[in-house]
Amino acid sequence: MWREAGLGGVRVLIDAGPTYEDIDPVRFLGNRSSGKMGFAVAAAAAEAGAQVSLVAGPVALATPPGVARRIDVRSARQMHAAVMDAVADADVFIAAAAVADWRVADYSPRKIKKGPTGAPTLVLIENPDILADVAARDPRPFVVGFAAETDRVAEHAREKLERKKLDMLAANRVDEHAGIAADDNALELIWPGGGESLPRAPKAELARALVARIAAHYQAWKPV
Repeated sequence: MWREAGLGGVRVLIDAGPTYEDIDPVRFLGNRSSGKMGFAVAAAAAEAGAQVSLVAGPVALATPPGVARRIDVRSARQMHAAVMDAVADADVFIAAAAVADWRVADYSPRKIKKGPTGAPTLVLIENPDILADVAARDPRPFVVGFAAETDRVAEHAREKLERKKLDMLAANRVDEHAGIAADDNALELIWPGGGESLPRAPKAELARALVARIAAHYQAWKPV
């Protein structure tokens, strides 16, 4: 077993994958997240000796070996509830999920039909901010966020880290060649006062490197 990352006995809570926000019984708002990066991080944390709980959005992925608990959810509100229910027992929270920022204000219990007036107007409202709510807890775990950006990756990552008062943030560029749904990735790690680039690699390899950095920062951060 791969233990050098220093997470033996540490309780790690991870969310991963997309959320789907239903419009009616056959349609939803979603995104292209496959959950591969979050599941790779869960696998790496378990390999490093952590006790891992995984809150998973709708993905077609098997539970990684060694993960102690998996909770499957569909919507952002369900993911928020599952995370907030489990976070009191977590030493580290890693928010790898691509949570929908918005949902429709009025879900239709029946399929919305085409009509003579054209496409319906969808009114969107904000979903709860899981990452910010965890970071605002007192006491709170060591909080690691993720950010997928199409431009100015480091700048947007630093702004998110500071605005949400995170301990670390892993940011990646997304386009038609990289990021979401791909089998490899590259990350910009940002933390208060510093940062590091993790070069492109298969997600399993990149997750191990990320978990090693998280472990080192957590060991320095954790309460005595």
